[in-house]
Amino acid sequence: MLEVADIFRLHGPQYREQFGTRMLPSQHRAMQDIEQCRTESLGGQLYFCPQCQEHRYSYHSCKNRHCPKCQNDQANQWLAEQKSLLLPVPYFLVTFTLPAELRAVARSNQKTVYNLLFRASSQALLLLAQDPRFVGGRLGMLGVLQTWTRQLQFHPHVHYLVTGGGLTDPGRWRPAAKNFLVHEKPLGMIFRAKLRDALKKAGLFAQVEPRVWKKDWVVDCLPVGSGEQACKYLAPYIFRVALSNNRLRTLENGQVTFSYQESATNQVKTCTLSAEKFIGRFLQHVLPPRFIKVRYYGLLSPAHRQLLLKARQLLSATTSKPRSTATAALTTAPPKPPLSCPHCHGPLTRLGPLAPRGRAP
Repeated sequence: MLEVADIFRLHGPQYREQFGTRMLPSQHRAMQDIEQCRTESLGGQLYFCPQCQEHRYSYHSCKNRHCPKCQNDQANQWLAEQKSLLLPVPYFLVTFTLPAELRAVARSNQKTVYNLLFRASSQALLLLAQDPRFVGGRLGMLGVLQTWTRQLQFHPHVHYLVTGGGLTDPGRWRPAAKNFLVHEKPLGMIFRAKLRDALKKAGLFAQVEPRVWKKDWVVDCLPVGSGEQACKYLAPYIFRVALSNNRLRTLENGQVTFSYQESATNQVKTCTLSAEKFIGRFLQHVLPPRFIKVRYYGLLSPAHRQLLLKARQLLSATTSKPRSTATAALTTAPPKPPLSCPHCHGPLTRLGPLAPRGRAP
């Protein structure tokens, strides 16, 4: 099966030679890790199959969060942890999108702009929700940053999973209206104003086209039912990279073809790019080192967990819904099965470690 690592190994040296001086250290590291992932460069373990009388090699993973081979294993564990935070209320999915005029600035100042995007959007939603005409209380919010479209275009936006109600200052739970949280237009205006002020303080305001401050900013607010359903929707965004290996179709004559699902029609289509352009699109979604792409606000903020407990107690008085045994079972990860031979599927005997030949994982 064709992998991103194959494309990097074949066309990466030429890409580095042409664009290496303009690449970020995190992008260099991501390319190297993906190329070496599960190869002899990182070392591993040597096994022996008694039935086949053959040696088998199991190489270490690179553990880079942008590697298509190293993701998705933690999704179930994260999902179980989030379920312990959920309240028995309806939830909304609120999405803040960075306008196109700001994307060049974001690409050149990733850590700063991504942090400001989180800050401005969360403050805007918390502020508007405090208005008694809407919720009139403090929301619980879980935010996830995503930077790509299905065709790997640069499209930074934040998804928020939001409680359908909030805790008032007197300590009462106030539910949101059915299928309605806040109006999107004033929310977009507050978001725009807060990000504008933040960019001025960060010294980036002069790099932004003035017309962006006169246009409407895109904010979507949709009811999504229970929190469990919404968490299942968000989990892949947290542990998925911009493009998985199973979407790759061909690599021929320096052209990469991959599939994507068109959001408007749900039809599966293909996109063909030169290897150089494909690598460039993939690398622009590499996040800054140690950047936190999942954040909690309002009742879900670690500083306000006592308010979350208060809200849970108020809601449990009206909805006595015990925690399901299925959810409790998810908190304990099942043991990993022992390695088996890929040919006869028999048990393997471990002979010893293999020393890495490149960077240690």
